[in-house]
Amino acid sequence: MPQEKLLTVTTTILVLWVIFIITWERVSPYRKGLKFFREGFWIDLVWYTLIQSYFLKILIFDYIIAPIQHHFDWSAIQFVTHWPIAVQVLFFLVTHDLYIYLFHRLQHRSKFLWRTHEAHHSGKEVDFLSGSRSHIIEIIINQTIEFAPIILLGADPAVIPIKALLDAMFGMFIHANVNVKLGKLKYILNTPELHLWHHANYQEVFHANFATKFSIWDHLFGSAYDPGHSPGNERENWGLGYEYPKDYFLQHAFSVKRFDENKLLKYKWFERYYNLRPAILSLLLSPWKKQHSKTDTIHQPKTIDTSITPHPQEEILQ
Repeated sequence: MPQEKLLTVTTTILVLWVIFIITWERVSPYRKGLKFFREGFWIDLVWYTLIQSYFLKILIFDYIIAPIQHHFDWSAIQFVTHWPIAVQVLFFLVTHDLYIYLFHRLQHRSKFLWRTHEAHHSGKEVDFLSGSRSHIIEIIINQTIEFAPIILLGADPAVIPIKALLDAMFGMFIHANVNVKLGKLKYILNTPELHLWHHANYQEVFHANFATKFSIWDHLFGSAYDPGHSPGNERENWGLGYEYPKDYFLQHAFSVKRFDENKLLKYKWFERYYNLRPAILSLLLSPWKKQHSKTDTIHQPKTIDTSITPHPQEEILQ
């Protein structure tokens, strides 16, 4: 199949998958009562999913992988070249997923690497879009290690869009707010049943359920946590045990230097910046809000609640 046609097919499948997952979340939610336009929705969609992904794709493929391919001769080890495409895709799915599992465990143990991963855990309301929230450094590391071998080892060009599609579909699935049980398959394939626990603010799961696609890694290496019930439904039962910035740029700044958003609000320039995005969103969404309940307070600036007791493990890593 020509590459352009393959891209059209994979894009169409992805759009249909998004529609399916959104519908599933409305019909059979894991946590009832979560709004579609939940806190952080626009940050995750606009900044992480669209803007960050677009520019990092250019950076990773054109300015990291391409120079490596140009300066080094990998022809002698291009052993996957003559494999069927399906086998190539499966090979890179499994090997990269094992890498992600190991690196993910390391991120939860390393104070430095945790700073590049905590953004992913900052959401208090986890849904299909939450998986897109990842620090720039984390994406650069993981996607370079993911796609560089595909190119350097001589895989078929079709492998990249197919694997990218499967990554996106699985990422949305394991973060989706859906109530689903796969029975014995959960010991092989990851599910929201297992991964949503990883996003809960409990000491038991800070070092558990690291798998992305294949939960078998957690079971093989003793990091599976499956109590048979859901986490609590209060805000303090989810996300981080400490306060985290709501703004995209502040989230990245926070990984370098800790600060208190409330204290920064005393500066007029910061207050204007901090309230600019919510004001614009409020203006754009005002027609929609008029047709719905007046209680729908989409993305309004909130005073940070510091009464939540920090997660014991996360407090150490600050």
